[in-house]
Amino acid sequence: MLKHLPRLLAAAVLTLAFNACAQEQKEAAAAPVAAEAGKTYFPIEPAQPTASGDKVEVLEVFSYACIHCAHFQPYADEIKAKLPAYAEFSYMPAIFNEAWEAYARAFYTAQALGLQDKTHQAMFDAVHRDHRQIRSFDDIAKFYGEHGADVEKFKQTAGSFEVESKLARSRSLVPKFGVDGTPTIIIDGRYRITAASAGGYPQLVSLVDTLVKKAHAERTAAGAKK
Repeated sequence: MLKHLPRLLAAAVLTLAFNACAQEQKEAAAAPVAAEAGKTYFPIEPAQPTASGDKVEVLEVFSYACIHCAHFQPYADEIKAKLPAYAEFSYMPAIFNEAWEAYARAFYTAQALGLQDKTHQAMFDAVHRDHRQIRSFDDIAKFYGEHGADVEKFKQTAGSFEVESKLARSRSLVPKFGVDGTPTIIIDGRYRITAASAGGYPQLVSLVDTLVKKAHAERTAAGAKK
């Protein structure tokens, strides 16, 4: 046993060193990133209207068809959990093609029926984890039927004025935000952030916090001038 002790000690030292290095890398990855206009975030000019009233809007432009959005969802949940009382998180599905339009319609239909919170993660799981075959809107309606929706009512609601209006708003605003990929975070209609600009998902979470505070300060200053 003793003759193997040097090798055991060396292995232990290497393991400790490896773990320490991994921890340093993890901490570095999560380190706050500076808010630099044109580099880590991009001003939206002109600023676009929000749907959050008096609160700072944190809007994720996403799609259920986007695997990066599925990977980002835990970070979106972290952002929501950390938001101050003066901010509000919401989603806007992007419509880049016909398939994405179907998922956007499904999102707004589920929202209209009060099923969004219950089905949001489940849809990501179905598409990207379970590789469920979804070839038509009937397939989508069937999925929501498995999560508490009346399938016929779901299909009827999908063509409602409420859903069509929200789809039209998405088609109008997403290009004005300058979004060319998902997920993208829009802060109060004023600032655009992506994981690429922030340097990663953990950094994006930190940057959202910084820009939410900035947007709130700007709202407060503007209100004081009135």
